[in-house]
Amino acid sequence: MCHHCIMESVKDQMLDRRRFFLGAAAAATAVAAAASNPVRAFAATATGKAHDMTHELHPKFPTYFGEQQLFMEPKFTYAEHKFNLFELRINEHTGTHMDAPLHFSPDGKSVAEIPVENLIVPLAVIDIREKATANADAQITPDDIKAWTSANGPLPAGCCVAMNSGWDAHVDTDKFRNMDDNKVRHFPGFHLEAAKMLIEDGNAIGIAVDTLSLDFGASPDFATHYGWLPTGRWGLEAVANLGALPATGATLFVGAPKIRGGTGGPCRLFAMV
Repeated sequence: MCHHCIMESVKDQMLDRRRFFLGAAAAATAVAAAASNPVRAFAATATGKAHDMTHELHPKFPTYFGEQQLFMEPKFTYAEHKFNLFELRINEHTGTHMDAPLHFSPDGKSVAEIPVENLIVPLAVIDIREKATANADAQITPDDIKAWTSANGPLPAGCCVAMNSGWDAHVDTDKFRNMDDNKVRHFPGFHLEAAKMLIEDGNAIGIAVDTLSLDFGASPDFATHYGWLPTGRWGLEAVANLGALPATGATLFVGAPKIRGGTGGPCRLFAMV
């Protein structure tokens, strides 16, 4: 073999080895990234679509008591300081948000104490839009849960059960609170007996509603809050876009704030299907 051919062969082998080590390094970097950020790794490898389940939060977002609960004070402006920064004052239970067990119990877990593995969960969506259209005081009942399981099988272990009443469509109108002349709210929610059924079943660690409360609007006593949250389970309120999801098969990601001692807080929710 000629000297030139030998040199070219050696160069090719060296290039092959370099490519090998570069590929190995890239693979190691990807593994490290996946290990450090499993949610991003899941999203990168998922073949489905991401759905935003969060309403845009702003100072005039409707609230349960009707009072403003988000205040944004500009502390720095780009025109004066070359960057923008707001100081926020906010009620924990504003916008699309979580109710932690501590919200309705003396010593339940705070929002910061909920394990992260309980914030990435299968989602079971129960559609009550038809009866909610006919009756604003409609509630998810044990019969609705039985109908869901008859059609879809048992509830997934560690799931969130969500009420799709279609109420998110009213978020920018007075109907979202739906107050009557007697100052009583009218919107759908979970019946206490449905919450008890889910507790006995043992598979649900969260419930979610597209309204302002886990309890239906006319509830006089927050019975579902008191029945559900003290068991160590959480709730989500003012969830958006449940109508875009199937009854089963979606995975919910709950971006709950990690505030020490917090009873809840605004969340960024999305679901992968």
